[in-house]
Amino acid sequence: MMLIADHLPLIFAGLMAVSILAYVILDGYDLGVGMLMARGNRAERDRMIATIGPFWDANETWLVLGIGLLLVAFPAAHGLILTQLYLPVALMLLGLTLRGVAFEFRVKAQLRYQGAWDRAFIGGSLLTALTQGYMLGRYIMGFQPGFWPEIFAIAAGFGLAASYAFVGSTWLLAKTDGPLQARAVRWAQATLLLTLTSMIGVSIATPLVSPRIFERWFSFPNIIGLLPIPIMTGAFFLALWVFLKRMPRADHSLDMAPFLGAMALFTLGFLGLAYSFYPYIVPERLTITDAASAPESLWIILLGAVFVLPFIAGYTAFSYYVFRGKARDLRYD
Repeated sequence: MMLIADHLPLIFAGLMAVSILAYVILDGYDLGVGMLMARGNRAERDRMIATIGPFWDANETWLVLGIGLLLVAFPAAHGLILTQLYLPVALMLLGLTLRGVAFEFRVKAQLRYQGAWDRAFIGGSLLTALTQGYMLGRYIMGFQPGFWPEIFAIAAGFGLAASYAFVGSTWLLAKTDGPLQARAVRWAQATLLLTLTSMIGVSIATPLVSPRIFERWFSFPNIIGLLPIPIMTGAFFLALWVFLKRMPRADHSLDMAPFLGAMALFTLGFLGLAYSFYPYIVPERLTITDAASAPESLWIILLGAVFVLPFIAGYTAFSYYVFRGKARDLRYD
């Protein structure tokens, strides 16, 4: 028990990391679909909404869980991060609220107003993606003030939005067929290049902003042991590019493969960032151990997490199983 108590901060950091990664992948694709709706006509927008309708509420649960764990397990870090990111967090919540309202109202609105609610859903998705990317950029820069850190954070906002559009297009490829699927392939090809550019930019900026991170990645023998991460990332990008050139397939047998490849890319990028910043939960300011709550509090929270996490993972998996296969036409009767 004492051994577990010593590792409670790391356990909670791991749980929070899993929650954030799950959110970025799962809500990332439905944010991407929301943004891509700007490229579709009325019928295509209905089909795109149908691909995310059964899942998008559950996907956002992972964000609530991740922020909740940050608040209760690492209150010092929560206070510091939220102080630095108060405005973008408020804008993100505005975007999420706008998405939720628009999703429900587009069903009930008269035909002449449905286009306005579609644009609200698109705008909410874009605002959410941009603010999340901006917050990531500020985090990578260690919340440094100045012109260039701000420019990098803004660029990271557009980069994450493009990456969400990429994973969203692969989701559409997996869940649709016909002309919309063919368009999703073209969207995936374009946004894959933008995603590659974004990941390269983050990979360059992260070690340059901190001598400690630079040493961790490029000192010997670390550089040898870490080579598989950039090699695997490059291999996935190349494989996705070649694979998308051969899509869509008439038999639809491998329609899910690009989405799984996108998941792998996001996971590799997340692991690279996690390795770079460990053991800090606030870059170069606050370590996981220093930011953690008292062990007694962590034990109580852990007992709650043991019961809650299986339910969240279980109903998420169940919903994806029930609504597997191609999305059907959207109906409101």
